[in-house]
Amino acid sequence: MKIALYHRHIAPADLPALRQLVAALEGRGVETFTVADGDALQGADFLLSVGGDGTLLSAVQLILGNAAMRGADTAEAFPPIVGINFGHLGFLTTVGKDDIGRFVDDLLAGRYSVEERTLLQVATNAGDGHSQPALAGREADGTSFALNEVFVHRGDAMSLLRTHVCVDGDFVATYAGDGVIVATPTGSTAYSLSCGGPILTPNSRSLVVTPISAHTLTLRPIILPDSATLRLDIEGEQFSLGIDSRRLSFHGTASLLLSRAPFTIRLIRTGNQNFFSAIRDKLMWGTEVRP
Repeated sequence: MKIALYHRHIAPADLPALRQLVAALEGRGVETFTVADGDALQGADFLLSVGGDGTLLSAVQLILGNAAMRGADTAEAFPPIVGINFGHLGFLTTVGKDDIGRFVDDLLAGRYSVEERTLLQVATNAGDGHSQPALAGREADGTSFALNEVFVHRGDAMSLLRTHVCVDGDFVATYAGDGVIVATPTGSTAYSLSCGGPILTPNSRSLVVTPISAHTLTLRPIILPDSATLRLDIEGEQFSLGIDSRRLSFHGTASLLLSRAPFTIRLIRTGNQNFFSAIRDKLMWGTEVRP
């Protein structure tokens, strides 16, 4: 078995746990190697994302980048991602750094489940003043992918951002406020949740459109089937487009076309973990909160 390890910033206090992880795997006969952004995955059976949810989102882009380099049509041809939480909340990760021994036992014994996670595909049609930094993945043709969400935000601009939203060609509403989030089920526990959006189960085959500080109080989150195609026409003096943890800056107007990507990303949960156990753990549902 070959396992690729991906991490970004490991705190000095976490280095012993990282060494323990590598030693536990190699002690069981697993070949490990470390990869960075842009590296090939070299036939790895699993990609271990060591860090928090932000690191895992970057690992998704590494998967997509490898798919682009090999000309693969689907990301399923590449290894599933296993999140090791060296960060804080860690909704997407499967185990913390204190449970590395148990995790290695479960993974090598096949005691894990595979979750297929939907991605959003976003194509951008921008006017003058569009500033696009270099992005990873399959974006040479102007198309990007997000595991969590795509959002627009007015940033430091004083005026409201106006986002005209259409679904399958039908006009829904003009969202005037700080911005709009379009989230996948995976992203429903991220930015959308903090703005009052609902939690979606990973297999719900839905998307949620969540306003950010809407100027009209009657505007509320709306759940759509993930078969829908959304068009967002944005008007503002300046604003930013977020695609997971990446940012693009705009001045003037822009149009976005959002739809479900034609492939999924696979995440691993070990042991008896599932989506609801993760929610109970991270949000402390059914758990007494003590000061």
